[in-house]
Amino acid sequence: MTEDRLRHPDGAEYPARRVAGRGPGWYRGDVHLHTTLSAGGELTPGQLAAAAREIGLDFVATTEHNTTAGHGEWSRYAGDDLLVILGQEVTTHTGHWLALGLEPGHQIEWRYGVRDDAIDRQLARVRRGGGICVAAHPYAPYESGTLAYPYRCFDAVEVWNGQWRSDLPWNADNEAALAEWGRNLGHDIHRGRWWPTLGNSDAHLAGQLGTPHTVVFAEELGVDAVLAGLRTGRSWIAGSAAVDLAFTAASGDRVVGVGERLDSGGEPIEVRLRVYGVPSGVVSLHTERGTVLRERLPADGAGTVRWRTAVREGGFVRAEVRHPDRRMAALTNPVILA
Repeated sequence: MTEDRLRHPDGAEYPARRVAGRGPGWYRGDVHLHTTLSAGGELTPGQLAAAAREIGLDFVATTEHNTTAGHGEWSRYAGDDLLVILGQEVTTHTGHWLALGLEPGHQIEWRYGVRDDAIDRQLARVRRGGGICVAAHPYAPYESGTLAYPYRCFDAVEVWNGQWRSDLPWNADNEAALAEWGRNLGHDIHRGRWWPTLGNSDAHLAGQLGTPHTVVFAEELGVDAVLAGLRTGRSWIAGSAAVDLAFTAASGDRVVGVGERLDSGGEPIEVRLRVYGVPSGVVSLHTERGTVLRERLPADGAGTVRWRTAVREGGFVRAEVRHPDRRMAALTNPVILA
């Protein structure tokens, strides 16, 4: 492990943990959370907004179960330091999904299942307004929680969900969702359309917000820019605010980051992953061939992994960082290699 600094062609240093503002940079946010307007929710919008600011989130989304009643109240808590994205958790009979980027009060229908041939119309309503649709907790082990729709119906997949738990934010349900997403990634990239991954807390109770959350590159801290970053996979998932990373691939003078495409021209490629905040953690890199590298971080949790490859050896590379007990600490969307 060694220490170094990386710089992306967009000018942002890695890890670019910038104060919330209006310019290009990396922003942290949780886009699946609930207030007292949802069953099991115990916090008000004001309490969640205060918690978001306290832990350093730059954006949140309001995603109550099958209602947009809280949209108006949430607008009181937005500011230059906290973007609020309006949304809804759509709890159909055969799986849940997140509608993000709704117009105020724009409610999405939820009373249908996979046999009703109804979901496509509702997804289209969200997309027509510039929003995105995210498959939520695909392997949640309760009635209607397990997703019966294929990932390809949606714009992104929530493979890491806090499932109401801040003490155990990574579990077998998330492991299964990640495995399905990862198993299909190489095929999807080869076919020219892949589905980015997100991580959210699904917070209902105090202390759960941000565990985990998504870190996205956006041109500004605005709804359209953040959704564009999520839609294109310019993002990675952090288990907590203590975790940071920088993930790049370079060939010659070309450098790209997570979610981007590196056209190497057949030249050698160097992949770099710099990690902070995971003491004695284990870093692994993955391609369509499986796990291609595994290294341990030092006791202080900060280090850089380098791996050399070529496009003939794989069409993408993605990263995972786990705690010593194998709980996930961070995972990334892929860098596409060509």
